[in-house]
Amino acid sequence: MTKVKIVFASITGNDEDIGYVLTEKFEDLGCDVDMSEVSQTDAEDFEDADICIVASYTYDQGIVPDEALDFYDDMQDLDLSGKVYGVCGSGDTFYEDFCRAVDEFGQVFDKVGATRGAEPVKVELDPEQDDIDHLDTFAEQIYKKAQEMDF
Repeated sequence: MTKVKIVFASITGNDEDIGYVLTEKFEDLGCDVDMSEVSQTDAEDFEDADICIVASYTYDQGIVPDEALDFYDDMQDLDLSGKVYGVCGSGDTFYEDFCRAVDEFGQVFDKVGATRGAEPVKVELDPEQDDIDHLDTFAEQIYKKAQEMDF
């Protein structure tokens, strides 16, 4: 069974909602899913998963949230070769650096050898039905990529 680890950083609940949408979809696809809040998670938890997901908001001037900084730093020491990843998150287009933390996490996954399973999904504020549809497609693409890699 494909193992999925979803880690979220959420101050408003939007990214936690995104995590629940993805959990439901991956479970529908037959995956074993573990979801946790970033400050309660060790980056090494990704080593036990086949699919690694980060859902994060962007803080202040386009940076990774404070509660995710240790996790973000620790990720850079991992070797996630053979893992498939996806990054997503919520933001507000009012800000110039809309969802920049999503891209920051994607760059770290690339650096540590993980394979991108789908293009990032950036949600305006809370996930509406269109966003949920995009997140479902995102999860399906990541799952398909993981199956191609034959865990």
